[in-house]
Amino acid sequence: MESFKAKTLTPILLVLVLLPCVICSSSQQHIKEDMLNNHHQVVEPISHRLSLQIVIHGFLLWASMGFLIPVGILAIRLSNREENERRLRIMFCIHAVTQILSVILVTAGAILSVKNFSNTFDNMHRRIGVALYGLVLLQALTGLLRPARGGKGRSLWFFSHWALGTTISLLGIMSVYTGLHAYQKKTSRNIKPWVMFYTAEIVCIGFLYLLQEKWEYIQKQEVIPGNESTIVELSDNRETLSSSQNKDSC
Repeated sequence: MESFKAKTLTPILLVLVLLPCVICSSSQQHIKEDMLNNHHQVVEPISHRLSLQIVIHGFLLWASMGFLIPVGILAIRLSNREENERRLRIMFCIHAVTQILSVILVTAGAILSVKNFSNTFDNMHRRIGVALYGLVLLQALTGLLRPARGGKGRSLWFFSHWALGTTISLLGIMSVYTGLHAYQKKTSRNIKPWVMFYTAEIVCIGFLYLLQEKWEYIQKQEVIPGNESTIVELSDNRETLSSSQNKDSC
């Protein structure tokens, strides 16, 4: 399952690196078309209150989709090869807490949008937002209904949970970029620094994701095949010696 996920997400991550360029070029094309078609119209300035609400909405969605969800994904992936029970619990708690906070922030952003913004769903950002919110709630429900490891239906649940999480991550990235474009169109403000910042963040997260997959393989490059048992024994002896020294110091 892990190799399947790695093979599947590697091309997806490559697409995500190129996605900002495509969206930026598309945004520039839309802006040029709007200027040609509506050059006689003057964009009405929005109020300070509405501008602040848009910024808060964007921050809530970025904190959820662009920070908490990726941190939760990276944390749960670290637990795949972890054998220490205490560390496993810590990583699972980090995953659970970040995803719960993400749902709360997404809900707050959705409420803010419904209450203060237009709900005509006449652009891509609003349509993606509706689909994204529904999938986030569904993902939270599947997390609560998680069967015990080794139980019946665990494999199907795991695949569904992973597929939903991947879809949410992709839609979340698209939502942030389309939201930035909508903000630029609404306020005529420069979004290039934010696009560059978010793109750099995506590249870093993708790099860490792939590094997690290959880290164990990288470590084994200094081990001669057939000597793995010796390395394990030496590691166990070091841990035993360290624990005995700690007891003596106490």
